[in-house]
Amino acid sequence: MFLPNQKVVCVNGHFPLGIEQLYDELPKEGSTYTIRDIVPGIGLTGDEGEIAVYLCEIKGPLNAHGIERGFRADRFAPLHTIEEEAEELFGLPDFPAERSGGCF
Repeated sequence: MFLPNQKVVCVNGHFPLGIEQLYDELPKEGSTYTIRDIVPGIGLTGDEGEIAVYLCEIKGPLNAHGIERGFRADRFAPLHTIEEEAEELFGLPDFPAERSGGCF
């Protein structure tokens, strides 16, 4: 799935009507974000079993239990950089010096 500090792109920015009343900001389709954490999620209807992500760029509101509301992980896809594509094509090593130190 995803790892903390991984860059992702929002591939589904279509949210249910009224959800903007819960969030100050929602991910925008085509925009790049950084994964802050991956957690078990519960859907708006109370269904368990979803995987949720927290984003560095957007702080979600707290639910009634004081837990931050995340976003469904399936709304995002890994962002492939030129270096990653070269590694896949040519087997080049990953150079960690290019990575950022996180979002905090």
